[in-house]
Amino acid sequence: MAQRATKPTVLALRALKLGDLLVAVPALRGLRRAFPDHELVLAAPRWLAPIVPLIGGINALLPTPGLDHPLAWRRPVDVAVNLHGNGPESRGRLDALKPTYRIGHAAPGWAGPEWDDFLHERDRWVRLLTWNGIVADSSDFRLCPPETPAPVERATIIHVGAAYGSRRWPIERFADVATVLSLRGHQVVVTGGPDDVFRASAVVKAAGLHASACVAGRWELDAFAAAIAAARAVITADTSAAHLATAYGTPSVVMFGPAAPEQWGPPAEGPHVVLTDPRVRVGDPFAADPDPALLAVLPGHVLDALEGLEEDDAAGQEGGQVAFS
Repeated sequence: MAQRATKPTVLALRALKLGDLLVAVPALRGLRRAFPDHELVLAAPRWLAPIVPLIGGINALLPTPGLDHPLAWRRPVDVAVNLHGNGPESRGRLDALKPTYRIGHAAPGWAGPEWDDFLHERDRWVRLLTWNGIVADSSDFRLCPPETPAPVERATIIHVGAAYGSRRWPIERFADVATVLSLRGHQVVVTGGPDDVFRASAVVKAAGLHASACVAGRWELDAFAAAIAAARAVITADTSAAHLATAYGTPSVVMFGPAAPEQWGPPAEGPHVVLTDPRVRVGDPFAADPDPALLAVLPGHVLDALEGLEEDDAAGQEGGQVAFS
């Protein structure tokens, strides 16, 4: 009998953003352990390539910007894993590969657990694997140390970027926080993506910081991850910066608006504080204006939370997750 020319393949679909990838790390690690002799392929956007080696155990990245086109995979797939969601689009893209075995939530042609809207995202994908007899641990979310040198160390990173207006805390509030922290001796660095340069520059100017404190649009993704791993603290809305802070155990103050921290927030036992007001949450992630739950957070709340984290650190404690009302 002729031998197979290549290793058997496990293909996991997660064609989403950085934060979405990071909450799937425990599941990806579970797949790696469950299929040690398989090639583990991650179908995700190409721009996430610098982060993939930090997960560990992934053999290949299949560039997948979304679900608009078929997956560009031409070899047999032994196990297809839907870590993307439970819609017909993601299932269809994996079905088209004609895998031998499918791992996903319950749907026509797919055996699996029923979808649960209220699970934390880390727990959701671990539960999916557990249902299939695969051991995974939702606390196994830490990334490997960055290989890229940090562009700055022990900085307090204020991340002003967000994909949608619903998570954009006002510029003047970020500036108030930056002003006070600078006066307290923090090296404040304001980050964001290329689309956030105006916001970041406005924060730096209003806070009276040197123009060099604005690095929005200047760092590549691997440098951004390294800076967060080496940071003194991170202040951000519910963004990729928050998920990176979680992945590296960097103290963080995270402001939540439309999303619920119970589903997307950092672990309660880590050096992180969540600020939000669930009573006024509208919950539209694509809204143009900041969610009222985000606007309920004031600069004083952020400063108090960060001071509490630093006091806990000095006392050898871990801090915790706090939602105010």
